Amino acid sequence: MMKLNELRPCEGATHGVKRVGRGHGSGMGKTSTRGYNGQGQRSGRSIKIGHEGGQMPLYRRLPKKKHFTRPYRPEWAIINVGDLGDFHAGAEVTVELLQEVGLIKKAFDGLRILGNGELSVALTVKAAHVSAGARTKIEAVGGTIEILGGTATES
Repeated sequence: MMKLNELRPCEGATHGVKRVGRGHGSGMGKTSTRGYNGQGQRSGRSIKIGHEGGQMPLYRRLPKKKHFTRPYRPEWAIINVGDLGDFHAGAEVTVELLQEVGLIKKAFDGLRILGNGELSVALTVKAAHVSAGARTKIEAVGGTIEILGGTATES
């Protein structure tokens, strides 16, 4: 059985190392394949990324992106506590129920309850995230909150 340290490339698959700067007879002496005088021919040269030789670089020619949104950030179905007042006391508020009623269209990454508005009936709320204000209003009228798993956060 062959071992990894025994692997070798096939014949003709590799080239010999180019030895530059070893005299005129080698064919790569004098300028050592760097051409004639100029910025790229100096030893220790360091041209910064994006440098275009004095021309205005691409990153400065392009406009800045304003209002840039993060890709793959969670998208929540958002609803306020005040919108839950139409349900009867003791109802279990879930994403499916809110979609049936027509309060939300679809929940991409879950339901997020915010604390805007007033609540007068005790409900059981199942959501991925409940804000601190919404939590106090739901619990003040005797309701309960169940945080669902996944990308859920609680504050």
